[in-house]
Amino acid sequence: MRLNSFLALLRPALPLILGLSLGCSLSLLRVSWVQGEGDDPCVEVAGDLGRLQNLDSRARLDQSDEDFKPRIIPYYRDPNKPYKKVLRTRYIQTELGSRERLLVAVLTSRATLSTLAVAVNRTVAHHFPRLLYFTGQRGTRPPAGMQVIAHGDDRPAWLMSETLRHLHTHFGADYDWFFIMQDDTYVQAPRLAALVGHLSINQDLYLGRAEEFIGAGEQARYCHGGFGYLLSRSLLLRLRPHLDGCRGDILSARPDEWLGRCLIDSLGIGCVSQHQGQQYRSFELAKNRDPEKEESSTFLNAFTVHPVPEGALMYRLHQRFSALELERAYNEIEQLQAQIRNLTMLTPEGEAGLSWPIGLPAPFTPHSRFEVLSWDYFTEQHTFSCIDGAPKCPLQGASRADVGDAVDTAVEQLNRRYQPRLRFQKQQLLNGYRRFDPARGMEYTLDLLLEAVTQRGHRRTLAHRVSLLRPLSRVEILPMPYVTEATRVQLVLPLLVSEAAVAPAFLEAFAASVLEPREHALLTLLLVYGPQEGGRGAPDPFLGVKAAAAKLEQRYPGTRLAWLAVRAEAPSQVRLMDVVSKKHPVDTLFFLTTVWTRPGPEVLNRCRMNAISGWQAFFPVHFQEFNPTLYPPRSPPGPLGAVGGRFDRQASAEGCFYNADYLAARARLAGELAGPEEEEALEGLEVMDVFLRFSGLHLFRAVEPGLVQEFSVRDCSPRLSEELYHRCRLSNLEGLGGRAQLAMALFEQEQANST
Repeated sequence: MRLNSFLALLRPALPLILGLSLGCSLSLLRVSWVQGEGDDPCVEVAGDLGRLQNLDSRARLDQSDEDFKPRIIPYYRDPNKPYKKVLRTRYIQTELGSRERLLVAVLTSRATLSTLAVAVNRTVAHHFPRLLYFTGQRGTRPPAGMQVIAHGDDRPAWLMSETLRHLHTHFGADYDWFFIMQDDTYVQAPRLAALVGHLSINQDLYLGRAEEFIGAGEQARYCHGGFGYLLSRSLLLRLRPHLDGCRGDILSARPDEWLGRCLIDSLGIGCVSQHQGQQYRSFELAKNRDPEKEESSTFLNAFTVHPVPEGALMYRLHQRFSALELERAYNEIEQLQAQIRNLTMLTPEGEAGLSWPIGLPAPFTPHSRFEVLSWDYFTEQHTFSCIDGAPKCPLQGASRADVGDAVDTAVEQLNRRYQPRLRFQKQQLLNGYRRFDPARGMEYTLDLLLEAVTQRGHRRTLAHRVSLLRPLSRVEILPMPYVTEATRVQLVLPLLVSEAAVAPAFLEAFAASVLEPREHALLTLLLVYGPQEGGRGAPDPFLGVKAAAAKLEQRYPGTRLAWLAVRAEAPSQVRLMDVVSKKHPVDTLFFLTTVWTRPGPEVLNRCRMNAISGWQAFFPVHFQEFNPTLYPPRSPPGPLGAVGGRFDRQASAEGCFYNADYLAARARLAGELAGPEEEEALEGLEVMDVFLRFSGLHLFRAVEPGLVQEFSVRDCSPRLSEELYHRCRLSNLEGLGGRAQLAMALFEQEQANST
């Protein structure tokens, strides 16, 4: 009885006793123990174990600090080696090794290159990042805008083998998927891109319309080339070493069968039509069938259609599938709008929180009077918001087409809503208003005079106001040719006699911003003498400029500042550029500048990046300071100078372009204008106008904060054209000062005159 009572009292302490006993036992196994006299062995072991654990943790900490402690390695450059600027890639995608998704290869021939291949290019080229055409025979001139690769042999196996070899060599590291098709195949590009986006890239895949070999097993299948097929990058890498052996061992009259046998014999991989729940859908088009009458689900959901014997049928297929995709997009938009409408009713705002149109951002809400978006008023013939500040100007060009499209869309939507009860016909546009909302797009408010016709033929004229919105579409990155920041820039500075006094200041600024940091740029001075200046016995007005250039050459050894002397009674920018253009190679990148411009390293880099040979010319808009007598200097100076100013969009004296592009535009000008017309054009045009009127290049105009010019009054030559003379005079007037400063100057003048 007493034993049971003792055990009942001891039971709560049993876990503690067992834990202490187990801890002492484990401690005896890990450390050597020397029993001291009168000491508790358990306490001694626990103390030693704690010290060992602390020592062990400090050792691990010291070791981790030693391994991961940052070390600063000083940069050392050998002074005996020439300086070389380190170039970084333009895009981070290149530096990280990211790959594009899909490359399309089209097998064509000399007979169908200018017909079917062109039809393929016009229907799908804008959907894929890269589209290549492979043919067997050389000497064929490729159509414009198409990259054609000729192998020199039109044998099927040879053509397929060389095509795969070329894809592996030049694009094996840049793309994840390769789609191979024939030129008599129509491809529904958006569906193919969506299919590729759902497939995993880390596997060997041969996907297409599977066909059986004659006399082979069910597992031995090849992808029919007429309907196209997909090859993964990993499969192409594995197949590359076996191409030579397959070309010698396998005989086949069809390239798709040859590729299928090569994959089966060398890698044991056959064609599949379904993978990871994705089905490769194709449609075989019967002879003399009308695409407009095809309503089967196989046709409506097909990725590819084959055969397409002529280009006209290719365009008809593209029209039909584009209409189907547009209808699907509209249906999806309606479903999403219905879901948004239902969910908005459950929000605290209720129906009031529903924006129009449904699914688009709400109109911009200004927070001050300076943020109010203004409406532009227009009619069918005129607009009352003109670029040059005029109160009224004709509505023409793209603006007229935009207004006409808005009016036609409004009438079409009214007929769609009220037919068959009412049918509307436009009589007149009474009033039109539009504004651009950066969060939504272009908004329109139209007052239309309409004629409404009922089902019984009754007519009535009525005025109706409608609101429309042209929403901002999906922002896309335009494909641009690759450029680098290593291109040498050739600065060209035309100098008149009246500008000789300020030229040394330009040279000093050029030395500080270009020569000192060793920028890859050169300077050519174009000294323009008058008819009676700089002759025999007369003083040279550019003597100080030449002396300043010689001092810079002595200060910076290896620097060459070239200068050219030109005598002209009425120099024009185009004639001066003709002289410089003949002295330089065709691949020279020119930066046409003025004596008031101060180009720095950032400006030169933007010149290199925005001027693209054969594609684009760049004409920056400089920042013009106001007259310091009307606009007092700021303290401290701002990022755009010490004096306030504005970006002078009327001036176009600065420009970046390649010599080859200028020569092409100049030759076109000489071809279209001859005799007196050419002479008049050369005197009345600037270089930017030559590119704008006589060149097919893109003309890029953008503000350039790095180009800050001091206040100066431009010399407006009366020989300029009426438009250029007006722009020159307007630039001088707008450069005097802001409205507040001009108003204050007029007020002070009136006060002085009144007293």
